[in-house]
Amino acid sequence: MRLPLTRRVVAEALGTFFLLAAVVGSGVMAERLANGNTAIALLANTAATGAALVALIISFGPMSGAHFNPVVTLAFASRHALAWRDVSFYVLAQLMGAFLGVIAANLMFGLPAILLSQHSRTGLAQLTSEFIATFGLVSVILAASRAHVAVVAIAVGAYISAAYWFTASTSFANPAVTAARCLSDTFSGIRPADAPGFVLAQIAGGFAATMLFKWLIPDEDQNRGE
Repeated sequence: MRLPLTRRVVAEALGTFFLLAAVVGSGVMAERLANGNTAIALLANTAATGAALVALIISFGPMSGAHFNPVVTLAFASRHALAWRDVSFYVLAQLMGAFLGVIAANLMFGLPAILLSQHSRTGLAQLTSEFIATFGLVSVILAASRAHVAVVAIAVGAYISAAYWFTASTSFANPAVTAARCLSDTFSGIRPADAPGFVLAQIAGGFAATMLFKWLIPDEDQNRGE
């Protein structure tokens, strides 16, 4: 985390790029090979996403923290683990990397670079799922963050893999991922009209987890003030 901001931002963009390429690309491949079996397609998509998260967090964690997620960036900034002046650069890098990752996945499978999704993901169950998925993700990251980066990577990869299956929304849990997945009308896409609700639920879930962990595991500044 002591690298110059430019290098950290590039690492965030590159890591998020590969994450979205993995999520969307594996979704396309799974859908094409599953012959209409949605459960098999989701299982394949889950395995690829979880594996990619572990690899990417281990690789980019020492460079940028491997947030790949605006909600995670805000959580770490609120705990003084990231300067607030760096937050906007991180978020922009995550969004840019996510959009380019989806475009790359579309192109790799012979699809239009940008094709707005028609995949409906709406309703209270979906929004509740996103709140819980993001609450859990931020909780796992903050609880594991005192450990070695490899432990964090395994914890996050395992959690997201599980959350694909225990949430009705298949656990987007990331505003950058949500926005980018609007650009692919494939297995992993989401209609642009449904994205704002997902993002609000994710922000709420991340905020709730951050506030809880300020009490459960006080940050260094809080400890100094006690």
